[in-house]
Amino acid sequence: MTKEAFDPRPLNELIEQSSDLQSDTMAQAHQGLAETVELGQELRSRGELDPYEAEAVAAERRSMLRTGLFGAGALAAAGFGAALFSLESTPAFASTPTDVQILQSNASIEVLAVNTYKTALTLPYIGGSSANGVIKAFAETTMAQHMQHLSAFNAAVKSLGGTPQNSADPALVPVVKAAVAKITGPEGVVALALELEQAAAETYVKATGVITSSSARTLTASVMGVEAQHASILLAVQALLKGNAPQLIALPPNAAALPAAAGSIGFPDAFFPTVNARPLMEGAVK
Repeated sequence: MTKEAFDPRPLNELIEQSSDLQSDTMAQAHQGLAETVELGQELRSRGELDPYEAEAVAAERRSMLRTGLFGAGALAAAGFGAALFSLESTPAFASTPTDVQILQSNASIEVLAVNTYKTALTLPYIGGSSANGVIKAFAETTMAQHMQHLSAFNAAVKSLGGTPQNSADPALVPVVKAAVAKITGPEGVVALALELEQAAAETYVKATGVITSSSARTLTASVMGVEAQHASILLAVQALLKGNAPQLIALPPNAAALPAAAGSIGFPDAFFPTVNARPLMEGAVK
């Protein structure tokens, strides 16, 4: 795509739609923050719940959700389920130290994402004169959204009395550095960004089933939707790059020239997987 052929109007419309989703996500985060503060204060007044106990309870809850047994009758029939029901009904369980650690870990993933996009935008074929206009705008917008996600997660952490996390996930930093060192073109950047976005989305899916604070769960689930959108766009871009058709990465798209798979390549799974989810407390402040 030449600079002369690039029409920014459709791109602006797409960015506006993405911004709308982002705005909805951030609005929900702010609405739930007051609730999180109240529940966190109540938790601290009653003592802490052991993180391993919370993990076990959450695992049992996920199992029940998968098997369709998450009902009052099933819970009453099982001793562990009764304990789970009791914990879920207790206001103090609405927010735990585990929530803080998970939110800190979420923040560490966002720090890594921001740093990765920032580095990518210094490359000539992503943020420089030879960059595709669509990919550059996507990288800039996505980096800004990750910065907002980081602020939202850290605001929730702080409201619960935790220490905000402003460092990248320590387990992923060397992996990303090694990947960046091998990148020679946009294909490598897109592959790395896709891996990060997919891991973030899968981690947040997993976290949503573990977090006990309803507002923190809403925040994580909302951000998950935005990350999943990022991953879908990157899947489509990656497919066109692998198909030696970078000229088709354009807005508006040339529908007649796009392969038939273009309409579904961004949504490969009927159910969002969690196989690549990171350990939920991997990036917690030590």
